[in-house]
Amino acid sequence: MLKVGEKAPAFALPDADMATVDLADYQGRKLIVLFFYPKDGTPCCTKEATDFSDHENDFTAHDCVLFGISRDDCLKHAEFRDKEGIGLELLSDAEGVVCKQYGVWQAREVDGHRKYGILRSTFIIDRHGTIRHALYNVNYKGHALEVLQLVKALSREGQT
Repeated sequence: MLKVGEKAPAFALPDADMATVDLADYQGRKLIVLFFYPKDGTPCCTKEATDFSDHENDFTAHDCVLFGISRDDCLKHAEFRDKEGIGLELLSDAEGVVCKQYGVWQAREVDGHRKYGILRSTFIIDRHGTIRHALYNVNYKGHALEVLQLVKALSREGQT
């Protein structure tokens, strides 16, 4: 698991339209929120993604960009985005490399069997590429507003 103060692992992933998003392109320019979620279209993941999307303008007002990441492919992301009216970028980590780098690909016991999946987690990265908040195993309810408050606090402190 990553810790506050560590450098955020660099990556380049395709978005729902198959355009590559490179984290390095935002370094020095924007505050970044990455939220990792298990699967497109499930009730909890839909609520989380739409909540973040609904507050995208509030994040933008604080010079912050949002990215949702799951292991779903680009086509599934596009269908999910279009069906739910999600405005923010959804990135596909189909191979799970970035999920592993950020420590969100974890095993859990399900019906006596060990299964791997994404642990719902969010990271706030400052303009220098440093992790300012590493929130693992979050509850989707009210999470977007909680993250927005953290972003606002960083902005007020001039820490971004």
